[in-house]
Amino acid sequence: MSYGGNHIEQYRLVGIYVGRILNGEKPEDLPVQQVAEVELVINLKTAKALRLSVTPSLLGRADRVIE
Repeated sequence: MSYGGNHIEQYRLVGIYVGRILNGEKPEDLPVQQVAEVELVINLKTAKALRLSVTPSLLGRADRVIE
């Protein structure tokens, strides 16, 4: 299971930062940003290998389930 920032959104923010730096802005002047969207991913194959049970309510809340 993982709960964290969306990787695609993180890469997009990195691209924006790089563009601003290449356009002459100083890195120390740039604000710190965080990804606003987080996702819950559950790997059922690994859970079964570890003999863990995942409740249906948790599976319902997951953004992505790997089977």
